[in-house]
Amino acid sequence: MKPNQIKILHIDSNHPLLWQQLEDVGFQNEEDFSSSKEEIESKIHLYHGIVIRSRFKIDKTFLDKATHLQFIARVGAGLESINCDYAVEKGVHLIAAPEGNSNAVGEQALGMLLSLFNNLNKASAEVKNGQWNREANRGHELDGKSVGIIGYGNMGKAFAKKLKGFDVEVLCYDIQEHVGDVNAKQVSLQQLQQKADVLSLHIPWTPETDKMVNTDFINAFQNPFWLINTARGKCVVTEDVVHALKTKKVLGAGLDVLEYEKLSFENLFDQDSINNSFEYLRQAENVVLTPHIAGWTFESHQKLAQTIVDKIKAIYLKA
Repeated sequence: MKPNQIKILHIDSNHPLLWQQLEDVGFQNEEDFSSSKEEIESKIHLYHGIVIRSRFKIDKTFLDKATHLQFIARVGAGLESINCDYAVEKGVHLIAAPEGNSNAVGEQALGMLLSLFNNLNKASAEVKNGQWNREANRGHELDGKSVGIIGYGNMGKAFAKKLKGFDVEVLCYDIQEHVGDVNAKQVSLQQLQQKADVLSLHIPWTPETDKMVNTDFINAFQNPFWLINTARGKCVVTEDVVHALKTKKVLGAGLDVLEYEKLSFENLFDQDSINNSFEYLRQAENVVLTPHIAGWTFESHQKLAQTIVDKIKAIYLKA
């Protein structure tokens, strides 16, 4: 089909270039940012493509109603909100944009790590409150440390690249073979756990990674370590990380994502997320928390949209 025959429903707002560039080559754009999932399902048979971020899950019921659907484009890195196997079975193209915000994630992971090493958040808060505690805020240097990266795709590689300016050993573990490069040496999980002083997660949320970082996983590390998670909150058992923080097996944690996040990533503070473990994280001086913003920069907003446009056009504008 030609672009002028393709109707695309935009379910979430995105950078305006996405809409404009699709329109420029003839695609028919329509938007619906407010209807319920059920209301969208009632009309999805009219469209050939969907552009979504994380508003709701695209499940088997949704896909069965989308009788003319040719592609789903998620303006983000992961596809966990989509029943990918069933979509592929129905011949639907799945499009994501991990290239679009990988640099932003790499920079955030490094920033969180440096903040933890040098007590930047804690020291800043103290000085603003009139306290001048130099010895209590003596920091650590990255120099000579071993940094372990689990998940060496776009995000993991971006973080490793940021570490090139530091005198550190960078190790990576991934389920794919031969992904190591000049920035990171690929090793087994056991080797990584034997050497790492820092662990940074860059993995999707899958059945294999769900609750992966638990007490047994943490205790398998030979050294006490700092934990950075800019991946997915449900890969970590918060209660077990809190226990490790209390026993100093985990020396500090930078968490951009939390186990208690909703699927849309837009909401956290409700009754379901109030528990002792979360309260500990909120109070702990050696924990840095951010609201799922690692890939959420002004630059990545544009890069994500451009990546999606380019991939849609590649399907329909083949020479």
